[in-house]
Amino acid sequence: MSLPFAPRTLIRLARETRLGAARPIVLGGARELQGALARGLAAGGSASLVRENGSVEGAAVLVWLGEADEARLRAATQARVPIIAVTEADSVPYVLDTSIVRVERGSGLPIDEVAAKIVHVLGDDSAALGAALPVLREGVVDQLIARAARRNATIAAAVWIPGVDFPVLTLNQLRLVMRIAGVYGHEGGSAILPEAAGVVGAAYGFRAAARKVTTVMSAGAFATRGAVAYAGTRAVGEAARRRFHSAA
Repeated sequence: MSLPFAPRTLIRLARETRLGAARPIVLGGARELQGALARGLAAGGSASLVRENGSVEGAAVLVWLGEADEARLRAATQARVPIIAVTEADSVPYVLDTSIVRVERGSGLPIDEVAAKIVHVLGDDSAALGAALPVLREGVVDQLIARAARRNATIAAAVWIPGVDFPVLTLNQLRLVMRIAGVYGHEGGSAILPEAAGVVGAAYGFRAAARKVTTVMSAGAFATRGAVAYAGTRAVGEAARRRFHSAA
């Protein structure tokens, strides 16, 4: 079985997918709640990446608790720092409605919901934080798998010439495996080589399956190839999750 790309591409890909340094989560607003949220978000991870009442300069995200302070929220917006609000209000200045975690007065802090919002708001930029903060990790991996699967499905369904998409799909799957490895603390090195080889082998298998299915269902060939690429990429991602989670 030959590689669908030059071996040096794998080396370049390993460099490109390094997660880099994580930027901190900054908490603001109700000080009496910040300590509990900071402990929940940093549990089992790097406490230095969750800062109470700190500056938003260089922050990944600001999590605002309670009543809004428009000046602080405006400053975060001007600094291009995304904001998540944990509040009983229906709307908060400078905060998207989709970035609000609503809580009733007197109820406990929804740590998991806040973590999920952080992952959603940061997108692919949440990977480095997921490596450092276990409470974010599974959500980060869920998002990486879902995005890679959708991307490969779109590519497979859009390419007219059979086989042209194969190297691109395989590279996307390799990129996914390497990023998942990094989230679980196995960034680069020989630890991921078996998984990389497995991705290439799985890609050949999914390619053969797609060819067989599209031969039978020629009328829906493009949609079928997209579905196979989606399912295949999800399978690769979930296998990588199990492998690196167990080794973390």
